[in-house]
Amino acid sequence: MDNWYERYETADGVVRITEPHVDPLLSANLWWLHGSDRDIVVDTGLGVVSLRREIPQLFERDPLAVLTHAHLDHVGGAHEFRERAAHTAAAPLLAEGVPASLYGAELYRLLGIDAAGEPVPELLVKTLPHPGYDPRTYRVEPVALTRRLQDGDRIDLGRRTLTVLHLPGHTPGCIALLEERTGVLYSGDVVYSGHLIDDLPESDVPSYRRTMEFLAQLDVSVVHPGHGRSFDRARLRELAGGYLRRTAGQHGH
Repeated sequence: MDNWYERYETADGVVRITEPHVDPLLSANLWWLHGSDRDIVVDTGLGVVSLRREIPQLFERDPLAVLTHAHLDHVGGAHEFRERAAHTAAAPLLAEGVPASLYGAELYRLLGIDAAGEPVPELLVKTLPHPGYDPRTYRVEPVALTRRLQDGDRIDLGRRTLTVLHLPGHTPGCIALLEERTGVLYSGDVVYSGHLIDDLPESDVPSYRRTMEFLAQLDVSVVHPGHGRSFDRARLRELAGGYLRRTAGQHGH
């Protein structure tokens, strides 16, 4: 299938890449940023279809893949990149290969998701990438990091520098990237415009609350999230405030 990925040019040399044939639960954004010295790709999708085969231009400048956290819909294509960076806390899980399945019930079991009576999709892709594709063969390749990131680290692309923010809660190794010059925040699954998942076995509500208190005060111009559409600072404050109200009085599991 030649249109597994869709590309949208946003302002300032940034491309949003999506996987429209994937169930909304796992349909994540990849962000491709051009620097004067090199490119980076923030998150690498589900890995069902080869990025290198379908978007060869992505690899022309040997980009650094930065993984915002160790979940299948963000790291599935990471093995295709020569250089891969993520937070130190995500490294062990990435090295062993993150839990992965395209079958709803099996993935919920692997990740420890409680469906709470909601219907679980049988298959998490709406279309097969090609007629002979067997979803049972899907897995995420183990990934060895070439760079381990910590809070405050800087990634310099030439005329574009990103600062690593360690923002745990959804997972212990969640990061966001802030381009301080423009106020653009790449937030991964730390925050997006939707229900934020904080009840996985690895999630931690008190950490997530500290993350939201930080984000509510952060001066940003736009947030490019791991899922869904981008939004402005007012919406970020609204989402952070909503989370803090919803979880008031929760002090761990």
